[in-house]
Amino acid sequence: MKKQSLLKVLLLGLSIFIFSQCGEAPKPTFPDDGTAKFFDESQQPFYHGVASGDPLYDRVIIWTRLTPRHPGMVQVSWEMATDEAFENIIAKGFANAEPEKDYTIKVDVAGLEADTYYYYKFTTKGKSSVIGRTKTAPSNDTKEVQLAVVSCTNYEFGYYNSFAKIAERNNLDAVVHLGDYIYEYAPGGYGDTTLQRFHIPAKELLTLGDYRTRYGQYRLDQDFQKVHQMHPFVMIWDDHEISNDAHVSGAQNHTEDTEGDYISRREAARKAYYEWMPIRENTGGQLYRKIALGKVADLIMLDERLAGRTEPSENMADANYNDEDRSMLGKQQFEWCTKTLAGSQAKWRIIGNQVIFAGLDQRDIFPEKPRNMDAWDGYPAEKQKLISFFDENQIEDIVFVTGDTHCSWAFEVPRDMASYMKNGGTVAVELATPSITSSNYDEYATMDTVQLAQDIYMQRNPHLKYVNLHQHGYLLLTAGLEDLKAEWFYAETVKERGAGESRGAAVRVVGGKIFELE
Repeated sequence: MKKQSLLKVLLLGLSIFIFSQCGEAPKPTFPDDGTAKFFDESQQPFYHGVASGDPLYDRVIIWTRLTPRHPGMVQVSWEMATDEAFENIIAKGFANAEPEKDYTIKVDVAGLEADTYYYYKFTTKGKSSVIGRTKTAPSNDTKEVQLAVVSCTNYEFGYYNSFAKIAERNNLDAVVHLGDYIYEYAPGGYGDTTLQRFHIPAKELLTLGDYRTRYGQYRLDQDFQKVHQMHPFVMIWDDHEISNDAHVSGAQNHTEDTEGDYISRREAARKAYYEWMPIRENTGGQLYRKIALGKVADLIMLDERLAGRTEPSENMADANYNDEDRSMLGKQQFEWCTKTLAGSQAKWRIIGNQVIFAGLDQRDIFPEKPRNMDAWDGYPAEKQKLISFFDENQIEDIVFVTGDTHCSWAFEVPRDMASYMKNGGTVAVELATPSITSSNYDEYATMDTVQLAQDIYMQRNPHLKYVNLHQHGYLLLTAGLEDLKAEWFYAETVKERGAGESRGAAVRVVGGKIFELE
């Protein structure tokens, strides 16, 4: 035997002896994608916590992700109970964590009671996850529904203090996330580099493995985990889950020559999203759907990216700008949306909407971009078609809840601007949530400039009733059988963890009109 081989044998024997005296040898984590440094070993192997979502009156999705020590399928048991001590277990079963789904697990737990809190956990080989709390959708007897509305959660731009505050709320029926859950940029590409919260992997996301790793990093943040642990989510993607300004056939932030086939990238992003989100996978693969919230509201979640959005125009001077075949929703989703709205028997029709619908004249702020071509202003024919549908079918009490801009807005949606200026005719209202962390105006301008911009927006847009361009936080909706209240809550800062919050503006919605509340 060669001396080198003999040395290896001796070293192996020594290591076996040491570990036989000290306990089990440490096992490698599989795979090592760079996120293990964020693991809390007390949560092993369920490092990414738990989540729930898409609550119906009799069922809800529960989710976890197992981090294996070695490749291969792992069986996991789950339990759901009416109490946190699990003395009254009402459902249980088994599921497999498989490499084909990035070891994520989703269970659609049925046979539940409406408007009821439940507790759930996952277990494998004597190790249990943290205990999650979820809630089924309201019953027809429910007289009030409360939703926290959020969007734009860029890891590199700050800490998720608003998520920590939402997690502490006890009366929420759900958290509605309107997209930009992750951001696809490479480290330092779009963020506050002074915070040292850099994206993993250290590249722009292109492959399935890239997107999976980025979701894993976001879901290792303790405040992100906590809000998922405490409330069910209803979710939709926007562009950054794929690439900036994404549509069906391409994206602003995708170059085929250097980044490969867009469709392959889009489908990788789609697969990772479905794996990591606590959402129900509908027949046909479409993400748009309705969540009924008793007689109070129907929550209608639109997909304004991958279901049917055509390529945007460069500007309003483009020859095809007003073409009727240019679409935000696509024919199939548009027909589903109008049919769902017409058939709704709820008091409120709340539309989960990614980009501003009401219209925003920003010529005095951005002269080179007087209208945002990535918003509904970029698809005027379809927008007018939807407004005409509301008007002609006398569908009332429509509330768009909107993300994307990182700022707070409250609009009345005019039937048309001429009649609005004459008699205030509206077809809906729109309430936009600020970002949880992603940059808004004060990251790039002084507060004097921000205040001036707010004043200009209000003067130029008579249907705009409230705007806040500089604070991060969330929108709290409280919908009843007579009116709907909207309150904006703002984090003191996103630059350090643990900051408090304050309530900003509050408005009351009645009959398609917005009234200010103290």
